[in-house]
Amino acid sequence: MADRENATEQTDIVVSIDEDLQELIPGYLAHRRTDVERIRRALEERDYATLRTIGHQMKGSGGGYGFDAITDIGRSIEEAARAERDEEIRRQGSVLLDYLDRVRVVFV
Repeated sequence: MADRENATEQTDIVVSIDEDLQELIPGYLAHRRTDVERIRRALEERDYATLRTIGHQMKGSGGGYGFDAITDIGRSIEEAARAERDEEIRRQGSVLLDYLDRVRVVFV
């Protein structure tokens, strides 16, 4: 599985992923979009336990699917939730949404 990420243009991030994962990727990315909303709601409720869990799950799954950036974002959310740093959590939620909007998957 390749985990290389390259910015091919200012707006696109191309990620090469093993073709064996092709059927799983749309659902995985859709769940990350759901996480954006879950992050927003948990932040409104100051539910840091949920935020830590979301971040931890993203940290653990991102690289396994070939999305190292999602792993990094998840790690940042988990750490920020542990420290109750609302602004950093909000920023990372925006980073995640931007990444999801820009990522383009190429199966190899």
